[in-house]
Amino acid sequence: MTRILLADDSPHAQRMGEQILSEEGFEVVTVSDGDSALLRLEDVDPDLVLAGVAMAHRSGYEICQYVKLSPRHKHVRVVLAAGVKDQLDEAEARRAQADGIVQKPFQASVLLSVVKPLVEMAVKERGSGPPAIAASGKRPAPKAPVVALIDPERVQAAVTVALDASLSGIIDEITEKVLIALSAR
Repeated sequence: MTRILLADDSPHAQRMGEQILSEEGFEVVTVSDGDSALLRLEDVDPDLVLAGVAMAHRSGYEICQYVKLSPRHKHVRVVLAAGVKDQLDEAEARRAQADGIVQKPFQASVLLSVVKPLVEMAVKERGSGPPAIAASGKRPAPKAPVVALIDPERVQAAVTVALDASLSGIIDEITEKVLIALSAR
């Protein structure tokens, strides 16, 4: 099944986008900020990313640039979404190499007319599907290093939120281990 990673800080845009795309047979994974999108990019392994241009932590432009610079995600297409209040910077979208732009609120016919051909191209470029899993049960490492956008302070903040303030004694230890694991990639 073809996967789409939908990154938008608007719950309404997430619901509408997921509904429209799911009804067309796409598997949709939603996240509400740019950092979460970059984290989920690895495990979701989407064919297309639909990202809001104005989100917390990292913008859709930054997500697009990351995807386009990542050898592991060279087949992934990126569509930027801008709402009425969002200032769409077309020059920035071109610089980030966005494959398409859609307006929010999403209209099914418009969204699908942009997404479907891009997904078809991504699937074709991906080839025979996701990387094969070796006998060890692990995916083979990418041939070239993945571009890393790791901010230690944001990793610590994510850990802090997840574990809550009552567990502050172990946060520093967990953060250090997460940073070591992310750096090992």
